[in-house]
Amino acid sequence: MTHPADLTRRTLLVAGGAGTALALAACAPGGDGASTGAGTDQGTATPTEVAVLSDVPVGGAIAVMFDGAQIIVSQPTAGEVVAFSAICTHQGCIVVPEKKGLNCPCHQSLFDTATGAVLQGPATDPLPEVTVTLDGDKVLAG
Repeated sequence: MTHPADLTRRTLLVAGGAGTALALAACAPGGDGASTGAGTDQGTATPTEVAVLSDVPVGGAIAVMFDGAQIIVSQPTAGEVVAFSAICTHQGCIVVPEKKGLNCPCHQSLFDTATGAVLQGPATDPLPEVTVTLDGDKVLAG
């Protein structure tokens, strides 16, 4: 029999099965699966600059990286920014900003650049929002 002091994290994961793995994942930073800072104390998170406002076309969007994942930053009207996950809610492909909206090249779902809402299926759910703010000309996420 193994003494508890001899157990490694790997041994615990193997011995404890999926329940232990889920418990450890939930306790890890970002373990809730959210890349937007949801479930964390927003007062202690340091916002990350993800874009410069002048690089985001008014009425359009750009793709940028944030927290290891691609997001879409949009400027619906001059000086207003919003952001969404770039992962299509249909089957997980990465959407691409185009003039007509955020297009999923895999199955042609189309999302609104200002709201993330589905404009054309097969996707039925909107793109999840990512919290962004402006600090002068800097677009900050997180």
